[in-house]
Amino acid sequence: MALILNIDTSTEVCSVALAQDGKIIGIRENTTGQNHSTLLTTFIGELLDEASIAVSQLDAVAISGGPGSYTGLRIAVSVAKGICYGASLPLIAISSLESMANEVIKSHLPHYSNSEDTVLLCPMLDARRMEVYSAFYDPQGVQVRDIQADIIDNLSFSSMLENSKILFFGNGAEKCREAITHPNAVFVNDILTLASYLVPLSERAFAAKSFVDVAYYEPLYLKDFVAVAPVKNIFHSPK
Repeated sequence: MALILNIDTSTEVCSVALAQDGKIIGIRENTTGQNHSTLLTTFIGELLDEASIAVSQLDAVAISGGPGSYTGLRIAVSVAKGICYGASLPLIAISSLESMANEVIKSHLPHYSNSEDTVLLCPMLDARRMEVYSAFYDPQGVQVRDIQADIIDNLSFSSMLENSKILFFGNGAEKCREAITHPNAVFVNDILTLASYLVPLSERAFAAKSFVDVAYYEPLYLKDFVAVAPVKNIFHSPK
């Protein structure tokens, strides 16, 4: 049971959730894709102030560890490492794709399948043009295909679709609707990359002491882009 600050800036969404014992006690989100570096530290400061919690009272910081936007991931890692170094906190990294899949399993799967269906879940993040970052999970949340960058065409995942209903979701799925037209392809709307999706997974990781090395951890980029400058920690703990 823990007090965990959850951060997700892996896409155009800047999202922070403060959770106590797996229950959310505060959320800040912006979906416009503008100025993550400023919004993130502002959101964290606001949540801690509202809850009258100092950084030193946190038990851990959890971040979305990719894949996703190179710049977005760097911002989250820079801020999270700064907090963890300063307050001697452990760092938790959760796959962006796993967090979305877990949310769909929890909140949407019963609406799209029945006991007779063989179902797979495929979260997708936009990697520009017709490329997406994706992975496959079974209904228990077990990853059954590694994360990779897929170039999408009308034959994508055709052999898997012959044997299973596949739920596609995430900001990369929308552009695949016209290409992936198999009857077993189902598109689930409005699944973003949100810090609230990290909460049950980060609580579980904390209980298992599944931490990453604060000094050496790097998120999963899959592609190389120009790195941004480290983000300064500009928020203040409540007195």
